[in-house]
Amino acid sequence: MTDVVEDPGWQRILAAARRKIERSAGSIEGSVGLAKPTDAERRVIIGITGRHRPADVASLRVDLSEVDDALRDTCGQGLLAVLAQHDGPVRNRVAERASEDEAKAAALADLRSRSGTHRVAEWVEQFSAQLAADGTVTRLVRRGDADILGWAGEVLNRLPAQDLPLPVLAEWATGNTKALAGTPLASLVLRALAAHDGVPAPVTAEDRRTRWEAAGVIVDDLASQVLVLNVHSRDDHVVAGWVNDAAAFGIPFRLTLHQLTTDPLTPVGRRLYVCENPAVLRAAATELGENSATLVCTEGQPSAACHRLLSGFRGQIHWRGDFDWTGLRTTASAMDRYPAVPWRMSSAEYQAALETGDSEPLKGPAATSPWEPSLASSMADAGRAIMEERLIPALLEDLRR
Repeated sequence: MTDVVEDPGWQRILAAARRKIERSAGSIEGSVGLAKPTDAERRVIIGITGRHRPADVASLRVDLSEVDDALRDTCGQGLLAVLAQHDGPVRNRVAERASEDEAKAAALADLRSRSGTHRVAEWVEQFSAQLAADGTVTRLVRRGDADILGWAGEVLNRLPAQDLPLPVLAEWATGNTKALAGTPLASLVLRALAAHDGVPAPVTAEDRRTRWEAAGVIVDDLASQVLVLNVHSRDDHVVAGWVNDAAAFGIPFRLTLHQLTTDPLTPVGRRLYVCENPAVLRAAATELGENSATLVCTEGQPSAACHRLLSGFRGQIHWRGDFDWTGLRTTASAMDRYPAVPWRMSSAEYQAALETGDSEPLKGPAATSPWEPSLASSMADAGRAIMEERLIPALLEDLRR
């Protein structure tokens, strides 16, 4: 047999036979072909078939049954035995593919079933389809890591949370406090959270922290911050002294979640305004200074620090974001979470702003505007996003005390 498998005339024939048999669930029926056969290959096929083939032939075919007979005559073993001894057992790729497909379906079903109330959500179905389409599930199954999908479901089942430290979430969901510290499981959950929020999967550390905080999970109480202007507090501690001093001069101030946890603040006043973009707060500080109403800037998705600050306010919260799908989602979420009302987030204001200049296209999955359904419809029809900066003159008029 050694002479056969090392013969250059046999090598491509045996390789083609293995591929054919593995795709045919072990059957040696049918034939294989060689394109541009060498003279050695042509002579081997003539010997196998007993039929002459001209030297200038472009391709040759040979029945596997004839190859099997020739090998039995030459080395006393059939084709399957020769292939097994030469390069390992012949695989049943049909059965392997069916088994792999079954494992992938089971892993995705595990993700959905263990994600609790999320299992029937449309975004979970879309996320599952994405994992199947981009090869993620296949890679996990082939690595023997398919159970990660089920653990991801366990984590999602505990979200959204409220000021839940990441290690605590990991312990509750998996029994391992480090299970979500830069692990493949953490990456998978973050992709799911991005799908839920209708944004791209996080790439940077800041993106990842933002996604966790949007789900109510605290990654770092020093990195979690909120930018404020003219917050006043009657609390008797050092943090209250800082914000009151800053407010006396209309100076923007950053608060960390650590500060708000150590020295909780209770902002005072009848109303408080929330914007999304720092440019709005900067303009208020520059043009209005200490005469501006209290203003809190989320700088995108509200951080845990932002939620901690707002949870202590007892007046009316006026909330706005960009006229994009994320802005609609954060505004609707704020209305559910707080006694918040939309601030200049109407269809009329969107249409007026649309007419004052060009704007970028809307991106990501569409959202609704429960406070005024026509706003989301208008945005979908126009297909354009309008950033807060375009409304700064009107916003400053509202903030002028």
